[in-house]
Amino acid sequence: MSASLAGRPIAVFDSGVGGLTVFKAIRRKLPGEDLVYFGDTAHVPYGTKSPDTVLRLARAHVGFLARRGKAKCVVIACNTASAVALACLKRRHAIPLVGVIEPGVRQALALTRNGRIGVLGTSTTIASGAYQRGLLSGRRRVKVFAGACPLLVPLVEEGWAGYDVTRRVAGEYVRPLIRARVDTVILGCTHYPLLKPALSKLFGPRVRLVDSAEAIAREVGRMLAGKRLLRTGRRRGREVFYLTDTGGAFKKVARRFLGRSLKRVVKVNVSGKGVRSLFL
Repeated sequence: MSASLAGRPIAVFDSGVGGLTVFKAIRRKLPGEDLVYFGDTAHVPYGTKSPDTVLRLARAHVGFLARRGKAKCVVIACNTASAVALACLKRRHAIPLVGVIEPGVRQALALTRNGRIGVLGTSTTIASGAYQRGLLSGRRRVKVFAGACPLLVPLVEEGWAGYDVTRRVAGEYVRPLIRARVDTVILGCTHYPLLKPALSKLFGPRVRLVDSAEAIAREVGRMLAGKRLLRTGRRRGREVFYLTDTGGAFKKVARRFLGRSLKRVVKVNVSGKGVRSLFL
């Protein structure tokens, strides 16, 4: 591969702020890479929208990144968009696309000891059956127990991940999985890694939690290394954040997710007018 292609940024697409857990994991794994984050904050959340709406939005925004951005790969850091739109997006674009579902499925299948795997996610992700199909298509015999957790995302974004109310709500959601005697649980929403301390206490030490953010960061690293697209050199990678609406609480919540303030935030529409490249 050419050095110019390797020098292009990695783009991370999400419906809002949750994909920042993936962004943070990729930054930790690949500190020298230029990273671009695209948050569709004008239409968040995707987890309660119809599959047709999610597909339309994902096609528009990933098309912007692939067409205008000159990224070397796009990470679909939204579980709902990965479940509903990834297959269609791969047919439309030659650029490498990485979703969050397959890495989590592979890790869960490798970790489980009794073949009983739980999945926690948004309503649309769970209803899509994407995790269930991925787990059941593996070579091992497994039983899948999936539960939608619609209240967890707003609680995390409110900064209440460590509050007792969040633990009580999460406790209601995980009770069926505990009764099902799962030994591995996929955190099928990019907000949920922030709930790992609470979920670990609820499930106990014998249940392994699959962090989708860490799984996808490893997947991206392996994929780029295999294609010889990793950036060489020791400089710190640049970052820019594209949002479809900058009027909300994204910056405040992002500071909570990343542990730092954002430096470069750009409002953009899907037509990409005035944007010649991802790094202005």
